[in-house]
Amino acid sequence: MIWLGLDTANAPLSVALVRDGELLVELNSAMGLNHSAGAMPAVEQLFKRAGIKPADIDAIAVSEGPGSYTGVRIGVTIAKTLAWTLDKPLVGVSSLRVLASNVFTYGVTISPMIDARRGNVYAGLYRRQEDGTLKCLMEDRHMALSDLLDRLKKEGNPVVFVGEGARKNEEALREALGELGRRAHFTQDIPRASLLITEAQQAEPETVHSFVPEYRRITEAEANWQKANGEAREK
Repeated sequence: MIWLGLDTANAPLSVALVRDGELLVELNSAMGLNHSAGAMPAVEQLFKRAGIKPADIDAIAVSEGPGSYTGVRIGVTIAKTLAWTLDKPLVGVSSLRVLASNVFTYGVTISPMIDARRGNVYAGLYRRQEDGTLKCLMEDRHMALSDLLDRLKKEGNPVVFVGEGARKNEEALREALGELGRRAHFTQDIPRASLLITEAQQAEPETVHSFVPEYRRITEAEANWQKANGEAREK
């Protein structure tokens, strides 16, 4: 069975082809790319390097968010289009879960983190089980970094932080948790489409037409609209 994996949820780009547990090709970039211009060429290059045709794949895995609104939307749109035109099953996986899957240390809390600006982050909490699977300890959410650190400090468990949000907030993490918290190796901050596929293989396919990104936060335009309309109703 051949899987195509696609992660464009943030600045890094990762695409991969996996056949029966064997990684055929994976292309990763840590640079901030214009995914609207670069994602499809990367997928096309992937097929060319692997020497297979799009019709040869059996399933598609895509990072469904949270993350960059534009990045998530591009990845989901490409995945849905391919799934529909090729008549292949589609599986969405949390972009935070994909980051957490980079950490293979057992017995620690894994905190994947994406910077959401203004002192906020997209975060989830996971733990690697002895059988190798990931257990979700806290559902993905948009939250204040201070609230996340307060929770982790109260729990008192060793924590491994991973993701570009952890890199940007490294000093705050160290001050809040001291020796309890540590950073994953910088190479683990890049999502891997091959690991996205691994997680997708344990999930149920989506209904292609109704599948939508999981932003975990309303857009700024929606927030402004709600604020304006709320104020109007109060007058």
